[in-house]
Amino acid sequence: MKRHQSILELMEKENYVSVQQLCDFFKVSAVTIRKDLKLLESKGLLFRTHGGATINDPYINDRHVSEKEKFNVKEKEAIATEAVKLISPNDSIIIASGTTMQTFAKALRIEETLNITTSSLNVSLELAKSPYYKILQLGGNIRHNSSSVTGYYSDVVLENISCHLLFLGVDGIDIDYGCSTTSLEEATLNKKMITSAQKVIVLADSSKFNKKGFGKICNLSDIHQIITDSKISNTLADKIRSRGIQLTIA
Repeated sequence: MKRHQSILELMEKENYVSVQQLCDFFKVSAVTIRKDLKLLESKGLLFRTHGGATINDPYINDRHVSEKEKFNVKEKEAIATEAVKLISPNDSIIIASGTTMQTFAKALRIEETLNITTSSLNVSLELAKSPYYKILQLGGNIRHNSSSVTGYYSDVVLENISCHLLFLGVDGIDIDYGCSTTSLEEATLNKKMITSAQKVIVLADSSKFNKKGFGKICNLSDIHQIITDSKISNTLADKIRSRGIQLTIA
């Protein structure tokens, strides 16, 4: 059917389309569009999500940090460069775990005192190269896939500190579901980080959008700013901004 081909062509451009978008575009009912999407999904051509569909599998498989750091390297570097601009001398910040956080740590070249709390072993090792940074390494159970810590001891420390900025890495960002990661324990720790920070900034390359992980971290309403790369679709960028979130495209 011609409409089915047009739906797939739209999705190739946007990566994600909502049922309402398709209704408006084709001038048909939501019932008709949902039937179209169900049929296309049965053929393995797309994945249905709440309120729409995507060409990529929205559910994320857990991968080791050594594997993930090879993906989207240039995009992560551009995101890190933008994120560094938000930091002032003598700031107190939290840096979560993930390969984008490692890239961010490498990009920090501020020769002034910074108070930095992190759950990531790799981030701490990178930051320790500078004599200017006061690093608080959270303790707890080591999660091997992410080279980071989770658990009770990290939670206790976070309950007793207050920081200006939280730089948060995620495995998935979904407009309705929110921000998520593949680990429930890490999601729980990230929630604690959010309560300890005045401003929450998500650093995520465009491949993370329209994806869901097992552990939900927060709703989009809990996020103040997202920094991503230029491959994000205009439609999705507009949706994020319409939620009152500052979106920076590196």
